[in-house]
Order: sequence, then structure tokens, then C-alpha cells
Amino acid sequence: MPHQSLPLAIALFAAPFVAVLQSKAMAPLALIPMAITLALGWRAGWRPGLPQGAALLIGLLLMAWGAITALWAPEPGRAALLAITLAAMMVLAHGAAGAAQGARLMPWIGFGLVFGVAAAFADWQSGNALRAAVRGLKEIPEALMFGLKPAASFMALLLPMGFALPWPWLVRAVLLMAGAAVLISLPGETARLATIAGLGAALFSLAAPRLVPKLVGAGVAVLILLMPLLVAFIPQIPSASLPPSAVHRLVIWDFAAARIAERPLTGWGLEASRAMPGGRARPDAATLDRLNITAPAQRAFLASPHVEVMPLHPHNGALQLWLELGGIGALIGAALMLALGFAASRSAAPAVGAGMLASAAVTGMLSFGLWQAWWVASLLLAMVALALLPKRS
Repeated sequence: MPHQSLPLAIALFAAPFVAVLQSKAMAPLALIPMAITLALGWRAGWRPGLPQGAALLIGLLLMAWGAITALWAPEPGRAALLAITLAAMMVLAHGAAGAAQGARLMPWIGFGLVFGVAAAFADWQSGNALRAAVRGLKEIPEALMFGLKPAASFMALLLPMGFALPWPWLVRAVLLMAGAAVLISLPGETARLATIAGLGAALFSLAAPRLVPKLVGAGVAVLILLMPLLVAFIPQIPSASLPPSAVHRLVIWDFAAARIAERPLTGWGLEASRAMPGGRARPDAATLDRLNITAPAQRAFLASPHVEVMPLHPHNGALQLWLELGGIGALIGAALMLALGFAASRSAAPAVGAGMLASAAVTGMLSFGLWQAWWVASLLLAMVALALLPKRS
């Protein structure tokens, strides 16, 4: 293995465990090894070329449009800085993948997944004692258990890598099944769905390795373009059986769709979600009636002081694209998903690429903000790992 890829190998080994302890540490854990890899590659004689590849170029185009929207964003400085930062992270990941060509990272990823899944399971079964100890807490607050959600989402993103591990098929099957069982048992519906979607897409790709990744990318692209229209069907959803957090998302999405309709082409500007007019309000009774949210327990939850109609971001990546970057940004984002699907189909392990793309799409559509540094860094680290898979995989 080239010595310049050692920092990436260590990062991929440590990442699942670190995500269990503190998910926000994923940003430095991913980005610093990428920068070291670039430096070591340069010292070894590697030289970067111009950014290439449709996915990277479209991603940079999306950030360029985001920088333009800073002109009308509520916080222009924050928006411009975010666009520049995310573009730099993309270029850094692209360069790190180039500098580390020839690396053999799969065993590191496999053992890291085993370690991370075991740590998550131990923390969950011990009432989050591991994460409480790291934080120096003598008493374990009930809310601490929800901190496992980001770790579970990250491991759901990496779990399809199990299909390409250079291990006997029985060992890989045990890792995939045990990992899925643990992640599905952890708190957080989004991570459960992401695990199922990722492994399902990977399994289907084994039968059609060049077609399924493209279909996943195309499906996500279509979903991005149609999402504001799909929100109109919220009143038809049988919400009485949903958990309160899911019902809250329905309210958030309804509010986001209404704001999108006000600026459908150019959006409100990058990072505008956190400063959206009216976003701090609680949902009123008329809105809940219109959305057919009638269960007393759910209405009581939505009346809580901490519930807002737009808590920092829409918890839906497609709606966030539309809300902040408008139809122009949504079109670019859809094109990016298409490009990623085609890139996955051409990778050394299309099943892994399809599974990672499907898992990331589920998480992006239901949970974190699109621009959260730890999540973007996690995605880029996973993409670097995919790009460095040996051809025999």
C-alpha cells in the first residue's frame, strides 16, 4: 500500500468508532487525513491535474450557484463561506483519491465496521454508558440515546462495502447480517431505512451491476425534481400510526413547500433555511387540520415549546435544495445524482456504489441538513474509499 494512503486507511478504520463517540468529529477525522495524503503524495512525486469527472464538476457547479445565491440570502457571508468551503472539500477529496491510487483500504474498512458496530451495540445495550463516559457524565440523560443516530447513518452508508471485502463469503455474509441487525435495532427510523435501502440496492446490483446504480441515481434525481409536488399528498398519509418525529417532519415539509412556491426559480439563498421568515413559529390548529393530523397525542407533541415549523433545515435534502437554491439548484442537484449513479456503475464494485448511493439518499431525504460539515465529510470519505477499490472487487 502506498505510504501516502496510510492516513486514509487509519481514518476509515477509526471512523465508525469515532462516529459512535462523537459524530461531529467526523469532519476533522475525514478532512485532515485527506490533506496529509495530498502532502505525502506531492512529496512522492504525484501532481494533481485539473478537476475532472462529471460528478465533481456538477458538484462544483452547484456550489458556484450557491455562492451566487448569497447575493440574496439572509446571511450573505455565511452562504458565500459555506459554498467556498464545500467546494474546497470536494476538490480535496478528489485530490486525495488521486494521490492514493493503488491503496488497499478494504481490510481497514472491514475491521473498522466490525469495531464500530460492536461499539454501537455495546453503548446501546449499556444505556449509552460508553458515550456518557466520553462526555464525563455521571448521570446518563435520556436524550443521549438519540446521539447514536448519526453513527448509525454513517455505518449504514459504509455497510455495503462488506460486499467487496477480500474475505471469505461466509465472513462477509456474517458481517452484513450482523451489521444490519445492529443498525436496525438502534434508535432512529432513518438509519434503519438507510440500512435496508443500501443493502437492498447492493443485492439487486449483483444481478445487474451496470444498470441498477444508474437506476438508483435516476430515481433519486426524479425524486428531487418532484418533491415539492409530492408534499401535496401529505393529507392522504395515515399519520395516526406515525411516531411524533415523523409527523413533525410532515409539518416541516408543508411549511417548506409553501416557502418554495414563493421563490420557485432562484430560492431564498444558500443556508436560508435557518433564517426562514416564520420558521420559528409552532404549527397552528388550522395547519394540523389541513394536514389531517388529528391524533391527540401528536397534536400535543406539536404544541410543545421546542417544536418549530422550520428547525434549521427541512430534514429533506430535496426540499432544502428547492428552498435555498430554487429550481435551478434542484436541476443541478438532480444532474449530480445522475452523474453519481453512472459513476457508481463504472466503479470497481457497482454493488457497493449503488448501496452507498441508496443509503445516502434515504438519509439525505429524511434526516440531516445537506450542508452539515460532518455529514458532507463522511460522504466524501466514503466516496474516496469507493474510488480506491481495487478492480478485482
